[in-house]
Amino acid sequence: MKMTRIILTVIVLAALSACDKQPRELTIVTPLAPADRAIVEDFVELFDEGRVLTKIRLSETPMAGEAALEAVASGDADLALVSNHFEFRPDIATVMPMYPTVLHIASKAGYNEEHGLEIVEGATVFAGTAGSASRLLFESLVERTGLVDGDYSYVSGVSDMPDVVIVFAPISPNVVARFPDLVLTSLGTPAEIGAGSRVDAAVLLNPNFRPFIIPVGTYDEATPEPIVTVAVDKLLVTRSNLESSAVYDLINDILRLRPALAAKRPGLFEQLSEDFDASRSRFILHSGTQAYLQRTEPTFYERYSGVAEVLVTVLIALISATLAGVRIYRMRRKNRIDRFYSAAIDIRNSVKDSDDQAVREQAIEKIRQLQNVAFDQLVDEKLAADESFQIFITLSNDALQQLGAADADHGSCG
Repeated sequence: MKMTRIILTVIVLAALSACDKQPRELTIVTPLAPADRAIVEDFVELFDEGRVLTKIRLSETPMAGEAALEAVASGDADLALVSNHFEFRPDIATVMPMYPTVLHIASKAGYNEEHGLEIVEGATVFAGTAGSASRLLFESLVERTGLVDGDYSYVSGVSDMPDVVIVFAPISPNVVARFPDLVLTSLGTPAEIGAGSRVDAAVLLNPNFRPFIIPVGTYDEATPEPIVTVAVDKLLVTRSNLESSAVYDLINDILRLRPALAAKRPGLFEQLSEDFDASRSRFILHSGTQAYLQRTEPTFYERYSGVAEVLVTVLIALISATLAGVRIYRMRRKNRIDRFYSAAIDIRNSVKDSDDQAVREQAIEKIRQLQNVAFDQLVDEKLAADESFQIFITLSNDALQQLGAADADHGSCG
């Protein structure tokens, strides 16, 4: 009984310690783009300040694009913020869409009053880095207009004073501040969306894109009219084999911190909702994301699998120790009853047929005292009321009969 109480106490304490575990720490890739980096830094700061199930830290090396995905897939990082335009990878899974990055097309004031991509003909163009969502979209669109590489030229940055800038960026006053002498260009009018416009064509050929309207006044004087363009989601991704419970808890934490995120970045996180739509994701949904959307909370074992494994190991060790203890205890009882066997046999054998009645009476008294001691130890649980004890009683009663005791069966236990 005492050993059972010890085992139950250990199990309860282990379970309580599991429920009070420290927050899990995840590493997120530091973005290369200044706008994304500032957003991620705000994100990490909020997680440091809040009471959360997850702690997030930034990677030491800034990365973008495929390099960020490789870092996540290899386990060098746990999370990355990437544009939803990369090719499908089975080792990468979507946690959730975070915010839209919007295509900004801008040109020098008076450079070309035409809407659309005709403004790039003969122009110097900054369209982001090679492989970026901006560059890929720009190249796919100009290909359909019949332009070739010689009809325009790339520059490496806005500081090179390009004629045209085409970049995906989150809605922020800082975007326009990067090119104050440029005027935003619209891909059409709001009425043309859904009527077969070139925005509809871009979305049809790129299902991960969606139409987007930058409202009047969003960028003060830079947006005197609505700007029709496209947007692509910035996805929070992880490796596909990260624990489901880690992703489930992370989504819970993000949505709980949504008001603080929206306060830091107005207009960026306000649309983040509990029933987010990840249907446009180029990657599979993580199992933890699916569990969250279906509101299937991870089981106790899934959430505390590491602690549970340790608990099971400790429990097995305790059971093994208990069984060993029981065997030792039984062996000690067996050794005790064996001493009674030996004593009864020695007393019986010490009396010869030629010995007088006084010697026999003395031997009978010793055997009865031996039986009394055995019964006292049985009451004190120093001997077990098992087959071994029954054998001793039978053996001692037989010795009493051989010695001529008149009431040799008085010690029988049935």
